[in-house]
Amino acid sequence: MTRSYPPLPPGFSLVPPGKLASAVTCLEMRDKPSPAVADDASGLSLQRLDASDLQAYRRLFRSVGEDWLWSSRLAITDEALRAVVRNPKVEIYVLSDGGHQIGMLELDFREPGECELVFLGVVKPAIGRGGGSFLMRQALALAWAHPIRRFWLHTCHLDHPKALAFYQRFGLRPYAFWVEVFDDPRITGELPRTVAPHVPILD
Repeated sequence: MTRSYPPLPPGFSLVPPGKLASAVTCLEMRDKPSPAVADDASGLSLQRLDASDLQAYRRLFRSVGEDWLWSSRLAITDEALRAVVRNPKVEIYVLSDGGHQIGMLELDFREPGECELVFLGVVKPAIGRGGGSFLMRQALALAWAHPIRRFWLHTCHLDHPKALAFYQRFGLRPYAFWVEVFDDPRITGELPRTVAPHVPILD
């Protein structure tokens, strides 16, 4: 049976079943920031990820991002992932707290003169405990230690509801909006159907 829908108002588009749509905000920083006043970061440490262990990368990626429907690195082949994480111009870091991995940071310098903050996040139990701010300060320091002219990232409404304000607090300014339509990873199998309960599943 084919489901019928009422006429859509001007400017609206129907998202097909099995898909998700996200409103994406792009932010950038074009000048090196002044050193930030550090919060208490006792017990936190940042180390480069061993890029030879793809499964360790995917476990960390999933533990940090599944509630925000991060799935891009779960859907690609080992070969495609290896090409990214082993690229010398991609830097991936693990945030630890007393020996436990609680967050990740990924910086991409492949575009000359630029650094894209690709992923930054902490596991759910660590939210609100200072790990995100620690990661962001480290991201800015690491990025601007390179000869870049621009630091940028994008976030979307499926991320933590405070994500946009968080990035703006560190001096990034919005410059563009996108709309992305993609397969729901809970339907395609990259993520369990139980994650991100705040986002309905339509299949």
